[in-house]
Amino acid sequence: IRISGVAFRSLFFYTKVNKIIQYKQSINMSPKFTSGILFLHLLLITSFYGNRARELVETENKLVDISENGTNEPQKEHKHHEQNHNHSHMDPSVMVFFTLPDLKVGKRIQIYFPKRNPSTSPKFWPRDKADSLPFSLNKLQTLLKIFSISQHSPQAKAMVDTLNECESKPIEGELKFCATSLESMLDFTQRTLGFSNDLKVYATSHLTKSSVTFQNYTILENIVRISAPKMVACHTMPYPYAVFYCHSQESENRLYRVSLVGDNGDKVEAMVVCHMDTSHWGHGHVSFQVLGVVPGSSNVCHFFPADNFIWVPKLQVRGASAM
Repeated sequence: IRISGVAFRSLFFYTKVNKIIQYKQSINMSPKFTSGILFLHLLLITSFYGNRARELVETENKLVDISENGTNEPQKEHKHHEQNHNHSHMDPSVMVFFTLPDLKVGKRIQIYFPKRNPSTSPKFWPRDKADSLPFSLNKLQTLLKIFSISQHSPQAKAMVDTLNECESKPIEGELKFCATSLESMLDFTQRTLGFSNDLKVYATSHLTKSSVTFQNYTILENIVRISAPKMVACHTMPYPYAVFYCHSQESENRLYRVSLVGDNGDKVEAMVVCHMDTSHWGHGHVSFQVLGVVPGSSNVCHFFPADNFIWVPKLQVRGASAM
């Protein structure tokens, strides 16, 4: 199988991050990394696939899904379903949601997978640099001045949306954190999953090179459920440098790896998370609009784009099994 450059860079990043975590634990390091490891982090991030924040410097593109969908949820809230709903009026970029009964071999689903250019994607800053700047909505004017961004520009709107989301209260049973550096992401993940656990990170991989972002995909035979009663999902957010919205929910969630083939022959190893309890979600959650359901009436599953990822305790990975 030929692996695309993007998939290779992603796999390289995840492998190296896991090695960093193991090294940190082996020498009993404190959460504060040494300068040498900080440099390694930056080196790795330069080859990382990138994130949604590149839209901040590409004003001709749609900058923020949340501004057009009328919701405060970040990219985690993309949508999809091919049941008896008419989606002709919906933005294709939100078509990633479905329900668990549709996760079966042979099912044909419309899915949007963004294809982003790593060379134009903002990268993680080292922690000391990121921490030297305010990350707060009440410091917006200062931030706009620092980044030379006009107050009424789409970039400013994207920053406002990101800061609002990061400062909003979590839903019941949720832990959330906006990571402005790789170090802070790892610290939050280890605190949430347990410092004693080695970590494993998963992400969607595109196995073929293609510019197609939205099409029908068919689910192939290898649907694998990964044992992960606890997980942390991290989603890219639009900002001048890399920011990830990371969160974990106490309610039952299921993690799957799914092989897909597109109508044009594209092959994808996609990660799927299914939230089994949606009773505490807001009625305006975009997935309910797609699926035609209400909070608590149905589980909600969604595909992950390649630049989002899921952390789980490594010991739980051994529980992976085919459906």
